[in-house]
Amino acid sequence: MNFALYSDVILLKDIVEDGLFAGDIGTVVDIHNVSGLETGYSVEFFDLLGNTRAVVTLPMSYFRQPTKSDIPTVRLLAEVA
Repeated sequence: MNFALYSDVILLKDIVEDGLFAGDIGTVVDIHNVSGLETGYSVEFFDLLGNTRAVVTLPMSYFRQPTKSDIPTVRLLAEVA
C-alpha cells in the first residue's frame, strides 16, 4: 500500500522522542523512494490549532490509512518551554 502526497495517515508505533504515539494522525508531506528499501514518508503532525508538533520520516510500515471505523480523539500534551 502506498500513500498519496497530502493524505492523512495513522501512526502505528510510538515515537516517544518526538512526542508521538500510536493512533496519532498526520499528513504525508514527502515521499522517499530508494531502490531496494521500503518506501519512506515524511509526515507532519499538527495540534488542533494547526501548529506543527513534529515532522518525522519513517518507513511505510509505521503507518496505515484511516478507515470509516476510526474516530479522532484528543490527548493533552505537555507544553514545550
